[in-house]
Amino acid sequence: MKIFIYTLIFIALGLIIFNATQLDFENLTEGNSFVALIGIVLSLCAVCILLIFRLAKNIEEKTRNH
Repeated sequence: MKIFIYTLIFIALGLIIFNATQLDFENLTEGNSFVALIGIVLSLCAVCILLIFRLAKNIEEKTRNH
């Protein structure tokens, strides 16, 4: 499960980098740039959720051992 979570985080970071290359800083709220901006925000949310999930699994493992 640990490898799967880290793989998903790596994919989300790759999507952030890809979407950052699609940004047009002259017009952030128009066309493909707006879609890329939404993609970056959603990928950041996915990374945060995955990190929280990993932390919850670590806590579960520690409480199960005691």
